[in-house]
Amino acid sequence: MKLKPQPAAPRRTPRTARRGATRVGPRPRGRQARRPGVSLRHRLSGRLPSIRRLLAAVAAVAAVAGLVALLNGPWLRVRAVAWEGGTYTLAADVEQALADSQGNSVLAVDTRAVAQRLQELPSVADAVVTASLTGELRASVVEREVALVWETARGRLLAAADGTVFAALSADVDLPAALATVPGVVDERSVGRRLHIGDRIPAAVLETTLRVVDLDPAALGSSATDLAVRLDDEFGFRLVSAEAGWEVALGVYGTDPRESAAEAAARLDAQVTAVRTLFASRPESGIGWVDVRNPGKVYFRAKG
Repeated sequence: MKLKPQPAAPRRTPRTARRGATRVGPRPRGRQARRPGVSLRHRLSGRLPSIRRLLAAVAAVAAVAGLVALLNGPWLRVRAVAWEGGTYTLAADVEQALADSQGNSVLAVDTRAVAQRLQELPSVADAVVTASLTGELRASVVEREVALVWETARGRLLAAADGTVFAALSADVDLPAALATVPGVVDERSVGRRLHIGDRIPAAVLETTLRVVDLDPAALGSSATDLAVRLDDEFGFRLVSAEAGWEVALGVYGTDPRESAAEAAARLDAQVTAVRTLFASRPESGIGWVDVRNPGKVYFRAKG
């Protein structure tokens, strides 16, 4: 029996080939397959700092080192101090406030702290301090304004509007022309001798003082052009007219805690009215002494 040859089975195409993939030949010997992914350059660039960052870090370190060298080195040191704007402030007080900064680096001087020390001086209202690279520390001070010339047995004291005594002048010299129009008080009380620079006149006494020194002689019915104000332990405030030759005793103010500021002001107004009534009824030129400590009972003494 003769067998017929069977037709050859069709050759099967690999699956990748059927999908259009290109057949890859055999891998060459000695060569490993490369793993797909991020390149070595990119991997390293994510871990190592950039050149710009390195340069910035080096510059920062150099700047800090330079600053430390300037602070600790001998180049930028405070070698001189100067100040301006003072009339009543003692030079020794200002120099002492600035002396602590001498020898320090001008970059390390706290100018605000130095200005604060100057403002703590009784006569200084404000201060500005600057430090220059030339090694000079300069202060500019603004002094308090003089509101009262308070004369005691120890000398003339200058007081600000808040009652702070901030300077002293000798009683042996004439009052400066700039203070000629400033109201003055002659304090003959025993407590007045204890007033010093830096003290403050009690608020109640100060308030009455400012009202009394501001009195116009015309409000008293007087023809005088000027009045002096004095204080003593017995009669308190006194108004003195050297021109007309009379004195008026107003009494003590600021020692009774039960008397309010409004009551003290009302008492002074009543006293002014009482003096005006007296001068309206009798010639001012014939009166030497008036006591209105109690404005309801006025006593007066004629001249001579």
